[in-house]
Amino acid sequence: MKKLLYDCDNTMGLPGRDVDDGLVILYLLGRQDIELKGITTTYGNSSLDEVFENTKNMFNFLHIKNIPLIKGAKSAQYRISDAANFLAREAAKNPGEITLLATGSLTNLYGAYELDNNFFCNLKEIVLMGGITKPLIINDVNLDELNFSCDPSAVYEVLNSNSDVTILTGHTCLQAFFGEKELSKLKCQSGHRIYEFIARNIEPWYNYVHKTFGVWGFYNWDIASAVYVTNPELFEDKYEYVVSSKTDLSKGYLKIDNSKFSSAKINIPTKIKNREEFNKIVFEAWERLK
Repeated sequence: MKKLLYDCDNTMGLPGRDVDDGLVILYLLGRQDIELKGITTTYGNSSLDEVFENTKNMFNFLHIKNIPLIKGAKSAQYRISDAANFLAREAAKNPGEITLLATGSLTNLYGAYELDNNFFCNLKEIVLMGGITKPLIINDVNLDELNFSCDPSAVYEVLNSNSDVTILTGHTCLQAFFGEKELSKLKCQSGHRIYEFIARNIEPWYNYVHKTFGVWGFYNWDIASAVYVTNPELFEDKYEYVVSSKTDLSKGYLKIDNSKFSSAKINIPTKIKNREEFNKIVFEAWERLK
């Protein structure tokens, strides 16, 4: 059983906002090999208040009462928060045992480190979704990086923490496409409360992405990082020496220089080996929530 903390900016169900953090929550709840120790909220997809209230409403819908939901920092200027305290405390209580999955800004992680300088050392591993190594283009539309650019100083601290860090970049996550086939599968399972909940909340996002990028479906960014936690064998790992400055990270740019052996050595998987198996694993976790 893998102990996991999840730091996210869940906006699933909010108009014009991404849905993938909410899909990760459902995925983690459906995994029998994950002990979800708590969920902390951050800003990114929307403001902290909207993210927290939205996630609290999701908890209420799912009748979740045994997993802590903790509010984080509202911006990079206010890093010390209830979430930072919670993350630092949980890591200290479980040294070397906790995987930290983070799919929004990394402000809460930096706050935890400021409270306890052993925070990163206390974690088993950190898995992130964010960053780009080159322009991120979808159907000729250049997409700005979001997660890392929210708080580049926090990202810099995480990358240079000497922790076991894996990053699922926007480029790799483009392979986690959720299209017509996946939506139809959700819709044809009448009577499955979770499938119906997902379909109802993601269909408007299909329309938004189609209007913005001209594709029918969406890229399941954050799910890729969650599946990496549970099934790393589905990915092709690649270790790189990252030399990004805070200025680089303000644009989410991961600058790689494999001649700089003294810099941060980060695992940046390049490929999802089997997308059909990837989506099958996701659906199986959601199915268990029935």
